[in-house]
Amino acid sequence: MNASNANNLTALRQTPLTCSGHTRPVVFLAFSDYNEEDSANYYMISACKDGKPMLRQGDTGDWIGTFTGHKGAVWGVDLNRNATKAATGAADFSAKVWNAVSGEEELNLQHKHIVKSVNFSDDSVNLATASNDKIIRIFDLERANEGPVTSFEGHTGGVKQVLFHGSDGRRLISCGEDKTVRLWDTLSGTETRKVELDSSPGGFELEKDNGNILTVAHGTNVSFFNANNLELLRRVNVPTIVYSASLLLTNKIFICGGEDFKLYKYNYETGTEIDSFKGHFGPVHCVRFSPDGELYASGSEDGTLRLWQTEIGKTYGLWKCVDTVASSEPQKAEAVAS
Repeated sequence: MNASNANNLTALRQTPLTCSGHTRPVVFLAFSDYNEEDSANYYMISACKDGKPMLRQGDTGDWIGTFTGHKGAVWGVDLNRNATKAATGAADFSAKVWNAVSGEEELNLQHKHIVKSVNFSDDSVNLATASNDKIIRIFDLERANEGPVTSFEGHTGGVKQVLFHGSDGRRLISCGEDKTVRLWDTLSGTETRKVELDSSPGGFELEKDNGNILTVAHGTNVSFFNANNLELLRRVNVPTIVYSASLLLTNKIFICGGEDFKLYKYNYETGTEIDSFKGHFGPVHCVRFSPDGELYASGSEDGTLRLWQTEIGKTYGLWKCVDTVASSEPQKAEAVAS
């Protein structure tokens, strides 16, 4: 790359794609795995206080469908690995499992309180749920009418998020309003490790490369833990209260967003800020890198999802890198969304 091209790329402006359709705050989002055999490659699902979770094509944000049936705000969503099933958790005290291809409801799992989080096991056999009643539950989706096969008690506040950790389904990780992150053994139903935080976590994520790093957004910090034993690896302080963060380990970067409406990009190894972007008109509740790492998505209090390029100026999805010519300026590259 010559010097002029390098200068052009550094001068490129981030041009996010805006995904409209929701009418209230978007509070959570999730991606499926990348599937080369699917024409869409991967999918995205969003949770919203309007009670209408939406499925979209992951790389473009194009709307595919809305799952209709909840009678309250939807707080948690998940897609299984190949996007054939979707799960949702809501304020109507229920978690639902859907056929993500037809949009039909397959299961309605009643709870005793608001369901804040849902997560499929790697093999799509089990679903974990987290509730404001402080209990985590695992349902066998083939025998869901029998109730949960295992329940986990120990949190002293509402459980905000739960994730399976590992392909064997032997471990769960949870975080709650009691300012703790906990590791559980799914066979015995017992807590194996607990970490106390200085503030309530907004949420967490297991990085996709090998699943060994847990990224936790809490207060004005993003902390990274060894997901196997909850040992603290590093902590980065950010300029605002953060609600969500996502790590792209292959690029050694992470992104986060929160109270000040901005998206921040940081160097994971040094903890230095690389860039920040404005675009939303309300606090940012959720951020996630796509499974191929080419973009990241954000959901906000302003009711929109936005897609952002990891490498600004690269032709990908609806973004095209074109040459624009201004009469009084030298030729330069520009990233546009088509």
